[in-house]
Amino acid sequence: MANESRPCPCDIGDRFDYGGRGQEVQVGHIKAYICKPSASTDKAVIVIHDIFGWQLPNTRYIADMLTTNGYIAICPDFFVGQEAWKPSNDWASFNDWVKTRDAGKIDKEVDVVLKYLKDQCGAKKIGVIGFCWGGAAVQHLMLKNPHLKTGVSLYGVISRFEDKHSLLHPTFFIFGEKDNIVPLEQVTLLEQKLKQNCKVDYEVKIYPGQTHGFVHRKREDINPQDKPFIEEGRKDMINWLNKYL
Repeated sequence: MANESRPCPCDIGDRFDYGGRGQEVQVGHIKAYICKPSASTDKAVIVIHDIFGWQLPNTRYIADMLTTNGYIAICPDFFVGQEAWKPSNDWASFNDWVKTRDAGKIDKEVDVVLKYLKDQCGAKKIGVIGFCWGGAAVQHLMLKNPHLKTGVSLYGVISRFEDKHSLLHPTFFIFGEKDNIVPLEQVTLLEQKLKQNCKVDYEVKIYPGQTHGFVHRKREDINPQDKPFIEEGRKDMINWLNKYL
């Protein structure tokens, strides 16, 4: 990790004051937030939360944004009932906390969600996006899950999967230039490894001046200079999903 005393800077940013347009449902053994567009569609996106869990309003805001762009969006509780990280928690305990919440061990939950989307929602083309912890989970899924069509990893913690680059599906990686947890040398190495090993379409994009969490954890109205990059990141994410779903 880039900074052992603060192993994840997801607390940089804002908690949106946002209620959500969707509803909470039970999907097999886990709870999930789901939002559906008014017109019927067979396209869905699984949204993987960051360390603050599936109930963070910011993540639901992004899920609802996907819905306004025509997708069924579902954000399951990938911590399976375990507590999400709280800003008041002691960072010294973070590594022990995250060991019991492995971004590479969510396959059972993803299978349950895929079945729900296909059987209950009529989804045929399904992609995945994720933030930070969820971004690492996206990379894991793009390496092994044959049932997903594409993925967008937003500031995913690369160090969790640094030796694995043979992606099965087109994947878009979003990073901030000033991200303390995913330093630029890690991003450069990721690009090199993808170039050598990856047989599918991928893109790695670095957004100038942006810190960790900028697409879903920065309020657009706080720093005017950040707003274009927040909007660009969101637009790029939607465009990638539109291209492959």
